[in-house]
Amino acid sequence: MKLRKNVLIVLAIGSFIGFSSCKNTNSYTMPKAEAELIDLNKSVNSSFVMVVDFEKGNSFNHPLMALWAEDVKGNYLETFYVAQSIGKGVYQKTSNDDKGKWLPGPNRRPATLPYWAHKRGVKESDGLYLPTPQTAMTDAVTGATPKQDFRIIAKPTLASFPRVFNLLFEINQSWDWNEYWSNTKYTDDREYRTSSQPSLVYSASINLDSGVVEYHLNPIGHGHYAGKDGVLYTDLSTLTTALEIAKKISVTIK
Repeated sequence: MKLRKNVLIVLAIGSFIGFSSCKNTNSYTMPKAEAELIDLNKSVNSSFVMVVDFEKGNSFNHPLMALWAEDVKGNYLETFYVAQSIGKGVYQKTSNDDKGKWLPGPNRRPATLPYWAHKRGVKESDGLYLPTPQTAMTDAVTGATPKQDFRIIAKPTLASFPRVFNLLFEINQSWDWNEYWSNTKYTDDREYRTSSQPSLVYSASINLDSGVVEYHLNPIGHGHYAGKDGVLYTDLSTLTTALEIAKKISVTIK
């Protein structure tokens, strides 16, 4: 009888350990309760998964963003996530005239994510590097803008994805004025008026063979204030609240 009890105890402990191990293995799919989960490319088979955690800062207020990868020479590889309004060319609320009417409809804002747009390098017939409703990006990489902390689970889709690459994240928030990027600056530039402080670009260098599993993305520059080029402007001294949209951006390699 005593032997049977001991066997039952061992089996119970073993079952608990096995359950806990399985739970930990898949824990990356479960962000903290108050965070949103964006799970992309679920059907793709990949040798690794990237879990990107975004913790919002004090100035977070419905920003638009894109997440993509480049090789070590800065060549664009692929987009993992982009805000739906940018990737589809359709906004839930937008104004296409000067009458102040905000309605759902097509629109494109080149000042929003110019660094990502030019890196992607797809130039439309009107000269803008942004998708149109007719050339919209797939649902696999587009999604609604998160309203709070969020987690992106992304997998590369390229067959020959490099073992060392740069992960980049661009974010922008409309009407985020400050003393330098004021509403009296570039008054004749319509695109600047919808952007104010320019987009902020974050980056981390990922080496899949280094043994490092967690990286932090740090700001490396900003985009053009009106989206007229794809230059990375590295002087961040004029940015204030734009640097507080994100409190922390990290990526874990699984």
